[in-house]
Amino acid sequence: MDVFECPCCGARIFFRNPACMACGAALVFDPRGRRFATVEASQPCANRDAIGCNWAAAPGGGQGAFCAACAMTRTSPDRGVDDNDALWAEAEGAKRWVVAGLMRWGLFTDADPHAPPVFDMLSESTSAGAAQVTMGHMEGVVTLNVAEADPAIREARRANLAERYRTMTGHVRHELGHLVFERLAQAPGFLDAFRPLFGDERADYGAALDAHYANAADGEAAPPEGHLTDYAAAHPHEDWAETFAHHLHLVDIVDSAARVGLSSPALETAGGGGFDPYAADDAGTVLNVGGELTIALNHVNRSMGLADVYPFVLTPPTREKLGFVHRWLPAAGGGAAP
Repeated sequence: MDVFECPCCGARIFFRNPACMACGAALVFDPRGRRFATVEASQPCANRDAIGCNWAAAPGGGQGAFCAACAMTRTSPDRGVDDNDALWAEAEGAKRWVVAGLMRWGLFTDADPHAPPVFDMLSESTSAGAAQVTMGHMEGVVTLNVAEADPAIREARRANLAERYRTMTGHVRHELGHLVFERLAQAPGFLDAFRPLFGDERADYGAALDAHYANAADGEAAPPEGHLTDYAAAHPHEDWAETFAHHLHLVDIVDSAARVGLSSPALETAGGGGFDPYAADDAGTVLNVGGELTIALNHVNRSMGLADVYPFVLTPPTREKLGFVHRWLPAAGGGAAP
């Protein structure tokens, strides 16, 4: 993620900031220009007061218009229940981060020929009592459980499912990976190139998931060969979604490190602070830099007794799959197929 400048005083601004910490100016992020503007110069999203959205309203929307990210939300959680607004705000913040990254590949922009995704942001806590919420994607609709914006709930489920990593940002990336697959499946040549790497996605999905949960491995065990996670081995659709999410993780780690001036031998070779992994033609360079940075960042986190930033190992087969995602992703936003 980029680091930005305050339009009033030039101070450093981070993506989630609603105001400049130096001069106090109230700010909004313009996703089209990838810059911050003052609230006087650009109309804020209608969700600014409700959930702290710091994006600018979409142009031409009129009074009370939502930003491009909030406009994707079809259903919000029951606001009559305590904590739901705070959880919804966290979930929307994760969505804005992921959407902004995908916009750099041309997805969800004015130039994208596809309809934007639709989000149902649901909560297990409702005025009528507890509700079951299943996260997933179906024909352009992403369902997210905002309860997992609570760190305690999310950590308990991560441990219960023996996973190494579980965040709201990861959920958004994974589910949008399914949406991107549906787009790319229509592109000539994609499925023919996909199946030798990931397997035949026409295999029975329900039966595959039943078998996965019946035989789920310990999260501390190494994933099955050729897969980034145990869940990725459940079915080719999940292998793609997990690989897609990990590609976004690694690209964003590399980009964020470069933007704040962190350094590593591989990053310096790639171009240092000027390296843009979103624009890189060579996926191998991105993965080399990402692998080196994650090892270093994991070491730093351990000095504070914190979990690893990226607790995964990149093997030659998973690198090949990540490179495949990197090459094909721009085509999901209307770009040319590789």
